[in-house]
Amino acid sequence: MFRNRRVMVGALATGLAVGALAGTGVPARSAAAADRTGLPAILHRLTTDDGAPGALLEVRDRNRRTVLTSGVGDVRSGTPVPRDSAFRIGSATKPFVATVVLQLVGEHRVALDAPVERYLPGVIRGHGNDGRRITVRQLLQHTSGLPDYLDYVTPQDILKDPLAHHDLRDMVDVALAHHRVFKPGTDWEYSNTNYLVAGLLIESVTGHPYGDEIRRRIIEPLGLTATSAPVDDPAIPGPHPRGYVRPGEGAPLMDVTELNPSVAGPGGGMISSAPDLGRFMAALLDGRLLRPAELREMMRTRPTGNADGRAYGLGLESRPLPCGGLYWGHTGDMLGFETVTGATADGRQATVMVNLDPGGSDAQDADMETAVQTALCDAS
Repeated sequence: MFRNRRVMVGALATGLAVGALAGTGVPARSAAAADRTGLPAILHRLTTDDGAPGALLEVRDRNRRTVLTSGVGDVRSGTPVPRDSAFRIGSATKPFVATVVLQLVGEHRVALDAPVERYLPGVIRGHGNDGRRITVRQLLQHTSGLPDYLDYVTPQDILKDPLAHHDLRDMVDVALAHHRVFKPGTDWEYSNTNYLVAGLLIESVTGHPYGDEIRRRIIEPLGLTATSAPVDDPAIPGPHPRGYVRPGEGAPLMDVTELNPSVAGPGGGMISSAPDLGRFMAALLDGRLLRPAELREMMRTRPTGNADGRAYGLGLESRPLPCGGLYWGHTGDMLGFETVTGATADGRQATVMVNLDPGGSDAQDADMETAVQTALCDAS
């Protein structure tokens, strides 16, 4: 969901008056379970140098499962991160939403290269934004040119009233009050607005809220017991760590565990666990959720311009592995939590989660990605 950690921290540090927690120095605990090369050291770094209170990593291949934890899930009690924790997964929601849209494509209810206008007549208008010129594919691949509504809704705004409901259409309209970023199809830029519109499209085509369709089509068939797409419920069901932000360098941690997820909606509002994300990614890449034609479209990528070689398909990213080949997945930031999940086509999955966002060091993102890449290479 959120992409620029430094801007987020700056926004939080400016004039935010919300109750904060004392005690910022959280001692790291030893990593649990089996030791894969280098992984405990990376998790220890996440919960010391990088500043996260706690971290969890799950690694799976076809024969074994390893869970590592470090740090604490609650800075008041000092309790460790539960091994079966659920986290807010932020933009790791996007592959679920894209999967539902592509299932509708396979059912001939949506056409990828049809204009958004066909499914949402008159909705996308203003300041050069035009649903008659934007295709469904461009929404899912972030090539629509729609401005990101989160450029105009700051973490500070959200945390002034963290339990407030945010209407999906209203958030789209926030974006549409600003000029398009580029002509559709001519460039790539990540925009959460694309997935808000995709959620509206799902609702228009099916007659059901996007969360209901995710539950019916993905969560229930796969038995993802720790996964949900809540609308307004601020609670995280089941075992979970507390989620924290750090408003500025050296500032005390602020507990933001209770948060109305409607501010993220189909762009980042889901809750899940590392085991559930692994099962979802395995089912997606194995072809259990999409027909071959739609899965091929999902995995048709375009470069994003990042130096690390990542490329974006339809709600799914690919990145090169240091041991060769590539992996598929997505990152996710939500206030209080960050997730990186990835899987290879031959059945390896890894997910790392921390309970701090924003407010970690600049290295937090890189260390989380390194943890996933190291785990996938060690599992090969």
